[in-house]
Amino acid sequence: MPSIELHAAQRDELETIENLMQFYVYDFSEWLPLKLGEHGLFNIQPKPGYWRNPATQPFLIKVDGELAGFVTVDDDIHIAGAEFNIGYFFVSRRFRGQGVAKFVVSALLSRLPGQWQIFHIDVNQPARRFWARMVPALTLGNFTTHQLAVDGYQCTLYRFESAPQRP
Repeated sequence: MPSIELHAAQRDELETIENLMQFYVYDFSEWLPLKLGEHGLFNIQPKPGYWRNPATQPFLIKVDGELAGFVTVDDDIHIAGAEFNIGYFFVSRRFRGQGVAKFVVSALLSRLPGQWQIFHIDVNQPARRFWARMVPALTLGNFTTHQLAVDGYQCTLYRFESAPQRP
């Protein structure tokens, strides 16, 4: 089993996350009509003020000490009552299928107990399969699903409560 770490990114590590966003967007270009710019990079900009929003919490993922991805938690809520949302979630292809994403989600839910929403665009089949397995397992079946359009794309949204971990 690899050693997996999830640590809160510091301000000077935001550039690392923005660099990794190129790979995140590249993966999404399989399902969305995203275009490369004339200099060979995707034109990506987080929503205005995203990094300055106090509710935005960026994390870096490391496997055996090696950078493996990132995840952000924010308050971009689409369903009433939710407090936390996974804004971006990226695990480098080399580390997929090794329990890294499962570890990261479990760690986030234990660090941030409360009302959660997690959603994916429906055309992203790997995400659809992952969340369809993860959410029931992590919530012991205590969740609701909702179908809605986000930015014009049909999405499945999971809504549930994460309880604080007992010592």
